[in-house]
Order: sequence, then C-alpha cells, then structure tokens
Amino acid sequence: MTQANEQMIQQMVEQVLQHVQTGWGSRQAPAAGKGAPPPIATVSTGGGYVPPVRPGVAAPVAPAASGAGRLGQFSDVNLAVEAAKTAQRALIVRSLAQRRQIVEIIRRICVEQAEPLGRMEYEETRIGHLPHKAQKLIAVGENPLTVTDLGPRGFSGDHGITLEECGAWGVIGVITPVTHSLPTVADNACNMIAAGNALVINPHPGGKAIAAHGAKIFNQAIYDAVGIDNLICVICEPTLETANAIFTHPDVGLLGVTGGPGVVAAALRSGKRAICAGPGNPPVVIDSSAALDNAARCVIEGASYDNNLLCLAEKEVFAESVIFDAFMDAMAGAGAYRLNGQQMDALARICIEPGANGGHPHANRKFVGAEPEVLAREINVTIPPGCRMLYGETNATHDWVMAEQMMPCLPIVRCQTFEDCVAAALAAEHAFRHTSIIHSRLVDHMTYMGKAMDTTLFVKNGPSLAGNGSGGEGYGGYSIACATGEGICTPRTYT
Repeated sequence: MTQANEQMIQQMVEQVLQHVQTGWGSRQAPAAGKGAPPPIATVSTGGGYVPPVRPGVAAPVAPAASGAGRLGQFSDVNLAVEAAKTAQRALIVRSLAQRRQIVEIIRRICVEQAEPLGRMEYEETRIGHLPHKAQKLIAVGENPLTVTDLGPRGFSGDHGITLEECGAWGVIGVITPVTHSLPTVADNACNMIAAGNALVINPHPGGKAIAAHGAKIFNQAIYDAVGIDNLICVICEPTLETANAIFTHPDVGLLGVTGGPGVVAAALRSGKRAICAGPGNPPVVIDSSAALDNAARCVIEGASYDNNLLCLAEKEVFAESVIFDAFMDAMAGAGAYRLNGQQMDALARICIEPGANGGHPHANRKFVGAEPEVLAREINVTIPPGCRMLYGETNATHDWVMAEQMMPCLPIVRCQTFEDCVAAALAAEHAFRHTSIIHSRLVDHMTYMGKAMDTTLFVKNGPSLAGNGSGGEGYGGYSIACATGEGICTPRTYT
C-alpha cells in the first residue's frame, strides 16, 4: 500500500468520525422557534418559492394568497382555501419542533384566556352552563398528544429496512358544532396542524363569532412566533352553500366534521375522505352489584356537565329492578331532583319533538343546553338552588329515552334483569356506536355489555367524561369519530 493511499484512507476516516460526532455538520439541528431551519432544498409553493435558509435564520413567510384576508378571517371559500394552501406549504417545510410550538401556542391561549373566551362563547350561543365553558377550553390545553403521536413505524429483516411515516393531507375542510364551537376549533387546529395541515372551517352559524375570534387570536400568536399566517381559516358568515363549497373544493383533500346526522351524511356524500364525529345517545346500565352511591354521583357528574351538551354524556339509564328504588333514592341523595311520571311526560311534550318520516324524536332547540331550573319552570316546578339534574322514571321507549335530548333531565328505566338492561340500552343507542357506560362489580357483566354495545367509548364505574381523558387516564378530544370509526381524533388521524 502506498503512502498516498494511506493518507487518503486516514482523511476519509477522520471525515466520517467528524460527521458522526457533529451529527448535523455545518447545519443547525432543529429546535423550537424561528431558528429551526427547513430542509436545504427549495420548495415550490405555487405562489413563488421558499429559498434555502441558513442555520439560525428564520424561514421566510410564504407569500400571501392573492386577495386573501389576514388572521384567518374570510367571507369567500375560494380565497380561504387559497390562503390555507399557501400557509400549509409554508408549514410543511418547517420542523416538527415548530409544529409542536404552534400547538403549544394554541393550548396556552386556551388555558390563559379560558374565562373570557368561555364567557364570549356562552354569551353568543346561550346554551350550556357558563362555568363549564372555561373548563372545556382548559381541557384542550391539557391534552397530552402532539407531534409525538406521529412517530414512525419500522420493519427490518434480511432484505433491508422499511420505514413508515405520516404525511399531511394539505388543506382540511372542517365543520364545527354550536355545542362546543371554540373548543372544537382549537382541538381540531392542534391535531391538524401537528399533522402538518391547514384548516378551512365552516362553523355552525350559532357559534360563528367565537369561532372567528378564536381563530384570529390563534393566528396572530402563531404569526408572531413563526411567521406563518392563515393556518386556521374561518368562514365568518357560514351557510349551507359555503359548507358545500368546502365539501366540493378541489384543493380540500380531507373533511373533518363534528355535528349532527345531516352534516355527517352530507360529508359522506361529498366523494372525499371524511372523518365524522356524529351524534350519540349514550345509555347507562346499573346492575344489581353496583355501588349505587358512586353510580349516582358519576351519572350526575357526566349528565349535568355543560347541561348535557356533550355527545358522550349519559342520556338515559337502565337499572335492574332489584336495585331500582335504591338507585332512585341515591340520585336524590346526590342532589338530583326527582320528577314523577306525569311531570316527565309533560316536560317531554314541551322539550322533545317527534321525528320526521319515522325518524327518532329529537330535542326542541329552544331547550338544548338549558339550565335545570329553566326546564322545571316549564312544568311549574320549583327546584332547590344549585340543583344540577332532573330525573324520573319512564318506560324504555319513551321520547326522553329515544331522543338525544342534550338537556339535564335524565330518564331512568326499570328492567327485570341485567340482560334486559343491555338489550334496552342497545335499542336506545341507535347503533351510533358512540358511548356506553356500566356500573357493576361483575367483570363478566362488563365484558357482556362491552361486546354487545361495541361503542367507541365504553366507561366502567365512572362518569362518561372519564372516557374522554377528563378524570380518567389517556387522552381526549372534541371530535370523536364514531360515524367513520377513527375514535377520539388525534394528530395521526389527520395523516
């Protein structure tokens, strides 16, 4: 071996060792904030390009879409999609650390401004329980999932290595409900942006102002931190026509829908991939082994939360006959107010409307999310101050049972056996496959009901909220895709 060759080999070894030791060489490793550089290569954005960025220098803002609004405020769907598309192209060249930073910005605002934002939502929608509005925003801030949910999956063997990674859809068309307008906007934004997407939102008209205001303050904070505007675009005057325009827009790659049966059906007819969080009518079964005082407290906690607006909240209860009377007493002991059969019937005639064309009965919108004292006044009943729940006995096919009523009035049905309870619960759930709850000390009963109901969430011996990460383990979200099967939506859902 010649001396020249030995010197060449030595130089190669030194270069390899230097690369191993420094890792990124002359480039700066990604870190949260503006200093995290995008890839060295240029990336086309349609409206120009993003030039290479030197280490330690913030990536430039992608040019704004022609004629687009600022801070996510739009009246035209085409302009909103164009702006979101430009924002997403600027986002996708940034690091995962910067995506995480954006998510943390949204969550921090939800926590720090929970009280004023919650009050604004309540003042606009006038449904639900005011103290719970702030709690719902704080729950968004406490969700543990972010870009860590996107971890790759690998396979290795004799023939090499395969690595699966999550890719972004691009622009996602979003429908949000009036029941949780800003929490759904914020939760969807966290998950979708973490996955590398931008949003165009058609909010429910009843919650349009808080949705637009929330998007404005989120976008401003994101722009100030990382220099990207319009990641969250909102149609400020939403209509059925603007929703349809989003559903059919060629640059919208995916739909994320949280709403009732009508909007879910429309999304599924669009021809696009749709992730749909539809309605629920969650039943509770109380068997003869249950700890009745705990069951009553849990049922009231879940069913009264935000006056029963949550789709996962307890909507009807089926109790075994042998413990029925004791459970009714436990409900009173836990602070609920008992109505007699005639009062339950009278209130149903006011608050529940018959279904059209053979459909299920449904809530009278005037009373959705109403306070219990408001419901009680309709039938000339005065309840104690601070009472959070009305309840009473009905039969298994009563309108209170069959409707997703979204009011703090709970029907309780007497059943002869545990199996009868489950059969009645299955009929009342309407195959929405959303949520079901059991209170029992018998594992075989829990297993039997879980398999029979086959719901997205199945809660045992706790309030319904525990199944969505509130007071229970795991994580939560305001889009639970029971209609299309994804479950509680996370960043990975939108890849």
